[in-house]
Amino acid sequence: MNNNTVESIMTTNVATVSPNQTVQEAAQLMSQKNIGALPVVENGQVKGMITDRDITLRTTAQGKHASIPVSQVMSTNVVTGAPNMSVQEAASVMAQHQIRRLPIVENNQLRGIVALGDIATNHAYDEAAEQALTNISEPSQPQA
Repeated sequence: MNNNTVESIMTTNVATVSPNQTVQEAAQLMSQKNIGALPVVENGQVKGMITDRDITLRTTAQGKHASIPVSQVMSTNVVTGAPNMSVQEAASVMAQHQIRRLPIVENNQLRGIVALGDIATNHAYDEAAEQALTNISEPSQPQA
């Protein structure tokens, strides 16, 4: 394992939900783990991401019940990375796509996840994290 790859800083014990679990179950898991996003995984493959913001905008704000499946609320255009990509590459991808979490996939299977915080807390990557955060913090239009 190269110390300059995302594999060296990614979280490997990733909390996930399946597409047919309820939004309420996803929210409860986020609450228990104190996290704001979960990969939606089926048979080890990333099918989407669901965030606390997705739940707020696509469920609560629209008057939908929390018993609807995650698949109706998740984002499906998930950007992923590979375990052997450099930390700088990961930060660049995150900045380009304005995302704070990057699922790491190998052979179509979820291997881990890198959060912007993982990069920021590793002082060797301060500049990459700062650049990513600057781009991510720029306003973007919310998806309907």
